[in-house]
Amino acid sequence: MANYSGPVCRFCRREGAKLYLKGERCYTPKCAIERRAFAPGMHGQARKRKTSDYGIQLRAKQKARRIYGLLEKQFRNYFDKATNEPGVTGLNLLRHLETRLDNVVYRLGLGASRKQARQLVTHRHFEVNGKLVNVPSYQVKPGDELKVRPSNGVFDVALDASKVRPVPSWLSFNTDEKSAKVLARPDRHEMESGVEEQLIVEFYSR
Repeated sequence: MANYSGPVCRFCRREGAKLYLKGERCYTPKCAIERRAFAPGMHGQARKRKTSDYGIQLRAKQKARRIYGLLEKQFRNYFDKATNEPGVTGLNLLRHLETRLDNVVYRLGLGASRKQARQLVTHRHFEVNGKLVNVPSYQVKPGDELKVRPSNGVFDVALDASKVRPVPSWLSFNTDEKSAKVLARPDRHEMESGVEEQLIVEFYSR
């Protein structure tokens, strides 16, 4: 799948909120939002116009897509899956996003950012239920066990940098063995708080 490789701090500035796309840097004064809290581009500091309902919904969708690092086609596919499942569509969508292997690696603190976590997965650093998995979009399920393959210490650096992010209760993590287990499906309060899933549902339902 294609992937955006340009500067990501402009995304935080565009959405007017920290999306934590640069890992540890986002917690320091070097964060782009701390230094330039306005949209990128030559008109970024211009007077804001009133945003339409469509614009508000679009920004909510773009914000969620950028938080999880997905392109439009894959994000829309997750929404279509969530729509066809029983239950609340918005919650189903967030569960699909949260149970991606790259996001689980990030939640465990093994990656400083979701982008780094995705890279670690593609570089074959993880096993799920004893089998090597190098697909970032792999969906984990309750009962799955994840283990870090022998590495050169890169995870120690990531774990030290990610202490500001507690491991959610739907995951358990053994720091000494660098292994984890998926205990349950995440509830809404255990997922990304900055995502407004109802606005995303309204956007795609237009």
